[in-house]
Amino acid sequence: MVEGIEQFNDIRPYEPEEMKQAFNDLLNDRQFNLIMKGFAPWLPKFLRNGLLRLAFIGVKSPLDFQKRFMKPVVQYIIRKHTDGCTFDDAALKTNHTSQFFASKANKFERSPLSSQFDKHYTFVSNHRDIVLDSAFLDLLLFKNGYPTTVEIGIGDNLLIYPWIKRLVRMNKAFTVRRGLTAHEMFESSQLMSRYIHFAVTKKRENIWIAQREGRAKDSDDRTQESVLKMMAMGGDLKELNIVPLTISYEFDPCDYLKAKEFQQKRDNPAFKKSKQDDLDNMKTGIFGYKGRVKYHCGTPVNQWIDELSELPKNEFFAQLAQRMDREIHRGYTLYPCNYIALDELNGNTEQCAHYTVADRQRFETYLNGQLDKIKLADKDEAFLRQKMLEMYANPAINKGKVNSEK
Repeated sequence: MVEGIEQFNDIRPYEPEEMKQAFNDLLNDRQFNLIMKGFAPWLPKFLRNGLLRLAFIGVKSPLDFQKRFMKPVVQYIIRKHTDGCTFDDAALKTNHTSQFFASKANKFERSPLSSQFDKHYTFVSNHRDIVLDSAFLDLLLFKNGYPTTVEIGIGDNLLIYPWIKRLVRMNKAFTVRRGLTAHEMFESSQLMSRYIHFAVTKKRENIWIAQREGRAKDSDDRTQESVLKMMAMGGDLKELNIVPLTISYEFDPCDYLKAKEFQQKRDNPAFKKSKQDDLDNMKTGIFGYKGRVKYHCGTPVNQWIDELSELPKNEFFAQLAQRMDREIHRGYTLYPCNYIALDELNGNTEQCAHYTVADRQRFETYLNGQLDKIKLADKDEAFLRQKMLEMYANPAINKGKVNSEK
């Protein structure tokens, strides 16, 4: 184990030495076996587990586990449930190329590629899917030649069964504790921040973390200052190599579930999602149709963070969050549905150059199909439609604002 990692035992992913035991515990879990039986009901348990043990041969680390088990699963999801998933990391390569030329002036000659692989990043992104945001990123890093994937922060509210906790820890996840008192939250944030710094600087890992707690259900993506303050608790922010990351879905399969929750909270301010609601969101997000998906890396924060260094502390974090937002908004890939939704909300056709009549008909059919899935006793069709249009229009609104600032 990496020296000093014991202090993070309560929240960290498994280390290589722990993988075999974790896998055995997973296979001995009754609920996990029931899940596996659902995939292959014709196979007796000893054969299912025997095949899994055979597939596990040679898996020495969480990264090996991802390559052996998770990579083909994610590839299948992309083939089956998207129209392609692409990655724009030009900002990272530009950053390393500039470092390369600076290093040549100092007689330290290295290729931009090798310099790139010396860096480990903390990707801070908007949040579209509970499970797939980091899973897609892992695969994209694989495909683009990066030496490792990302460790991810996942809320303990989603770890409702022991087998889920084991599985995500095998998949490089660390735990984010939810539902704490103010004092507990402070201590938990300190521990998590120290772990993130430890993972990047000592373990040489990348990190993925959402820009806010939970998803922005209206797709108006904003970085919470508290997330940045948490990351700063454990050390200098610059050593984390923060990269603003934009995730753009053409279609959000959970849009109708989010709209439903908007009405439930409107009608009952005390409404809280159940654990089953979280599982339904996870399942829908994984297996629902997403259209085209794009990941875009913004300018690494280290290129401009020093510009804010003289600000008072609270102002520093406010300005940092705003700059992060501009990078994320600038990175949106907009699709016809975003422009159509914006025109629908505004009652005009100002964005019509960005879509066709066929695009509009397709989006209308899609919206009606999603609205039909919502089952509520007092279903407010107009309100639900409005909320879904806002989800698709907000990326266009936010990117338009950033572009107008130029």
